[in-house]
Amino acid sequence: MHDGASQNGHGTLETPASVTRDLLERHGRSSGGFRGAVIVLAILFAVGVGGVVIRLADGVDDASAWGYHAALFAFILASAQAAPMVAIAPRLAKGHWRRPISRAAELFAAVGVLNLLIFIPLVWVLPSMEDGRRTLWFFGELRWPAYTPHVAATAAMVALVVVGLMMLWVSSLPDLAAIRDSSGGKKRFVSWLSHGWHGTSRQWHILYHRLGMLGAFYFMMLVFVHFLIAVDFHMSLVPGWIDALHPATQAHNALQAGVAIALIGMFLLRKFGGYGDYIGLDQFWALGKLLFALSLLWFWFWFSSFNVLWYGAKPNERAVLDLIMTGPYVWAFMAAFVLLFVVPLFAMIWNPLRKSIWGPTVIAMGVLIGLLLDRVRLYVSAYSVEGIGDPAFDKHGALEHIPDTMLPGLPDIMIWVGGLAGIALFYMLASRIFPLINIWEQKELLLYKQHKPFHRTEVLVLAKKD
Repeated sequence: MHDGASQNGHGTLETPASVTRDLLERHGRSSGGFRGAVIVLAILFAVGVGGVVIRLADGVDDASAWGYHAALFAFILASAQAAPMVAIAPRLAKGHWRRPISRAAELFAAVGVLNLLIFIPLVWVLPSMEDGRRTLWFFGELRWPAYTPHVAATAAMVALVVVGLMMLWVSSLPDLAAIRDSSGGKKRFVSWLSHGWHGTSRQWHILYHRLGMLGAFYFMMLVFVHFLIAVDFHMSLVPGWIDALHPATQAHNALQAGVAIALIGMFLLRKFGGYGDYIGLDQFWALGKLLFALSLLWFWFWFSSFNVLWYGAKPNERAVLDLIMTGPYVWAFMAAFVLLFVVPLFAMIWNPLRKSIWGPTVIAMGVLIGLLLDRVRLYVSAYSVEGIGDPAFDKHGALEHIPDTMLPGLPDIMIWVGGLAGIALFYMLASRIFPLINIWEQKELLLYKQHKPFHRTEVLVLAKKD
């Protein structure tokens, strides 16, 4: 197995000082292409802000106008905000292969700030429990406040974003201190962020334990947020939709899309970011196997929900299937089915394709497109149901009228363009503060690896931490 800086002919970086010097130089380098990309992304992001302003000017009473906005929020939640799991899970498993990409995955936590802003209008659009909307909060005898779902979902989203940023900051403390020391304290903001880090035994002990705790909390909050969003901001909007597995399905989709967007980020860093010496075949191969397994699991989650609704065949269940699967959004469902399951299944069973750099990247792009279409069919269809906030609306009966396919309007296109550009913009801005490659983990790797002769060749031996 190859790992770290030595896997692609970068064998000169075999000392902690040389690794630090090399990565600090790369981090401090600012090209004209980077600045140009930030300017273009900022302009596109402003276009998206304009789309939101147009939607707000029309009011928040018509929920159907906000279907594509909700789909964008759900897409970012299930992709960019799930990407830090690529760093969390392998770190807990003590896998060395993830070291060059752990920071690149953690940086997606910064995109959570963008998604929190996108989430704010949806809180206004969601009817209160007084308006006859189904909910798990049992409005009535227990006398939950009418806006309990709004408050609970907002608090959970804020907690998810804060935990993600805290994890990114704690993980970067040694690297921020290295930037502080190399600049002689001239970068005051970075010096402040380094929080007096000097690398004492106590500080390292606290860092390892905090990373483990924050990673566990981030995973729990990611699942909890998907539970609240799937129930209160999605499933409860469709009368008669009862699916206990749906929130778990949304959480699984997030793990699949998180791996996919991390793969694409790795490819861009390797191809255009100048980190090909660190991000190599091992990282793509490992994440490709994870993506393959999660794509197989996608079918299990989908079929488990579909089988209950289809086999029960009650009027409300048939109406739900018609709305989200076989009716006006059948095109989106078929495309998502192919891109999220069929293509990964029949493409990534081939080891030459899976054990490559281009193969997993192309499959990951398909997975993200499939997730986008899947969120459109689920959220746009749910928000297009008429009478969501009407107290006279039969919230428990079957959906009597299946709305037609809702195509995006100009404000929706503007919002999507700005939202997708915002993902890259927030990521790139965060990368100017936090190094894209985890410096201290690369240095730590030197302690665990050794080249030893084996017959007529030389092999790399890696030790397991702890």
